[in-house]
Amino acid sequence: MIFKSTQAKIIIRILMMLVTLTCTSWVIANGGYVYLLFLVPVIVYQCTEMFRFHYKTRKELELFVESVQYRDFSRHFDVKNATQDVQLLREGFNRIIDTFKTITQEKETQYQYLQKILELVDTGILSYDEVKGEVVWMNESLKKMLQLPYLKSIHSLEKRDEGLYQDIIALKPGSSKVGVAYKDNTAFKVLLSATAFQTAGSTYKLIAFQNVNEALEETESQAWQKLLSVLTHEIMNSVAPISSLAETLNSRLLESMMLLDNRSGAVDDLKLGIETIRRRSEGLLKFAETYRNLNKITTLHLQKVYAFDIFENILVLMQPTLEQKNIEIETILKDTELMFEADPSLIEQVLINLVVNAIEAVREVETPSILLSAYINPDKRTVIKLTDNGPGIPPDLRERIFIPFFSTKKNGSGIGLSLCKQIMMLHKGRIQVQSSSEGTSFLLVF
Repeated sequence: MIFKSTQAKIIIRILMMLVTLTCTSWVIANGGYVYLLFLVPVIVYQCTEMFRFHYKTRKELELFVESVQYRDFSRHFDVKNATQDVQLLREGFNRIIDTFKTITQEKETQYQYLQKILELVDTGILSYDEVKGEVVWMNESLKKMLQLPYLKSIHSLEKRDEGLYQDIIALKPGSSKVGVAYKDNTAFKVLLSATAFQTAGSTYKLIAFQNVNEALEETESQAWQKLLSVLTHEIMNSVAPISSLAETLNSRLLESMMLLDNRSGAVDDLKLGIETIRRRSEGLLKFAETYRNLNKITTLHLQKVYAFDIFENILVLMQPTLEQKNIEIETILKDTELMFEADPSLIEQVLINLVVNAIEAVREVETPSILLSAYINPDKRTVIKLTDNGPGIPPDLRERIFIPFFSTKKNGSGIGLSLCKQIMMLHKGRIQVQSSSEGTSFLLVF
């Protein structure tokens, strides 16, 4: 409508100029030069008006194009004080700008809405330019998960965590992989999922990080429990009759000693063999009974407990052993009113196991010491931390120390830390290990 009106005005102006020029030509042809005094000013006026009309239209169009180019949709063209020639044009420009403004606001609202959703989810999300490596966006969940306040380039991650960086770079769009990440020097498993998209001629890679450590540990723990249940059941069912039979044979042999010829020592050998069978079968039964304890703890007696009371009980119990071995133990508890929900007897059992392991770890240290502390971490979780100044745990063993049957001690059963882990999982918490050449820390996170 606007352009049709403008077009009509241009046609009218051209027709009027054509009429004026025709009259001027007729006057000149008939010698009426006197009338030129009237016609020439009219022609000049019409030309001036035509130029002014086009100039105004061009200027208005330049301002409109500039607003669109720089997305300045706050500009408003004054219609009321405009000349009649450009009023309709300005009205049209204002309507177009209002439409652009509405579209922009809708897009901004959708973008903010999407951003808020991505900030609320627990899954970490990272997007980066696949060619340049520049990080376009990362949400707060990922920043907390990896403790990365800022990441300019994906290649910057290589110095911080080379293993995770290699997993991200090697991950193909549409595929997933379980990788290992680190937080506070503690390893945890993350499920990495990748996708890719193109926009503005660039290819971007989107990586989703999902912490699956607890889920995998729970599944692994259940698998071990089932395996241990089957093993202990089969061992005890098979070995118990052997032990009983060896005991019976040993008794019968003792009763028949007077009737047997032992000059060649055959009876003594037979007695020794039966005794060996009995002793080893009993050992196997005790072994099976020990590991069956892993499956016995299934329920908790939860109550509100003070960290101070837990520490005091542990110190009373372990102080004689520590003094005997000249090991210094220190407790740090800034908040003596720190309270959390737990089964006190089971948590004390966990701490006893950890203290015993710490005593073993510092046995060859010149000035052995153990530090026991409790605090609230940034995630608002209660943490009990036990640290020793021993030689540390080698990196290749840290992931294996919680596996049943595995032990770094010569006479270890491999049950202590496995039991600790199960107890913490029953509390909906976790046990973490941090180790270096300067010592080892175990963290109970509730």
